[in-house]
Amino acid sequence: MMGIIILAVAASHCTGIRASESDANLRVELERLAQRRIFFGHQSVGENLLDGVKQLATKAGVSVRITETDAASKVGPATFGHTVVEENGNPIHKLQSFEQAMGSQSAGLDIAFMKFCFVDFNPKTDVKELFAHYQATIDDLRTRNPGTTFIHVTVPLTGEQGGLKEFVKRLLGRAPYRIMENIRREEYNALLRQAYRGREPIFDLARVESTAPDGKVSTAKWQGSVTPAMVPEYTDDGGHLNAAGRLRAARELISVLAAVPDQRAAVDRPIR
Repeated sequence: MMGIIILAVAASHCTGIRASESDANLRVELERLAQRRIFFGHQSVGENLLDGVKQLATKAGVSVRITETDAASKVGPATFGHTVVEENGNPIHKLQSFEQAMGSQSAGLDIAFMKFCFVDFNPKTDVKELFAHYQATIDDLRTRNPGTTFIHVTVPLTGEQGGLKEFVKRLLGRAPYRIMENIRREEYNALLRQAYRGREPIFDLARVESTAPDGKVSTAKWQGSVTPAMVPEYTDDGGHLNAAGRLRAARELISVLAAVPDQRAAVDRPIR
């Protein structure tokens, strides 16, 4: 019996150490993030992410200045600036909106990124054409902002529809709502990963959303196709991040942002 007690205490102690190390890592990453000039273009899921960052920063006791602004040039030092890119359902317009907000000259940012929303994709979306537009936009912005690191974000997913409606649609041989959209989103995400993985930083939001805490991947199947889907526990409406989803996704975003090396120091260093 004594041996069992000792083992239980030891296990509890190890768990406490791991939690302490995790908290320390989060604090270090947030402190690094808090010193950066960052600009983020987004819609509602982006708001979910920012809410998660705020919650984690408060928990860690780190002050992260997050402000909404309509232009990257207005983002001050040590500030996480963000703006809404218009409009939902029109991803090409969102790219144009983000490019306009970034400005025609260097904004002096450390990091910049934008994300599409799940509503920007439908079964008829031309994924290859959209990704080509995305790459061209980022290439142009990178030329204007040589000291800025651009982070690439995978498209967020939705959960399965479920219930009687999905059952009836499958019975009638019709694709359930959300599955075809997720297939298109994953096609886009595959292009993005193939183009940038190992070369430039990626915030793989879709991977986070589709991976449960135990590591199991949530998927949906249709006519031989298997596609990732949002873990049900991360959403209350099938698309937006709930409390658990916000914190999980925000934690990953913080790690990605903190891992970006400081490029501006080299760009801004005077030539002798």
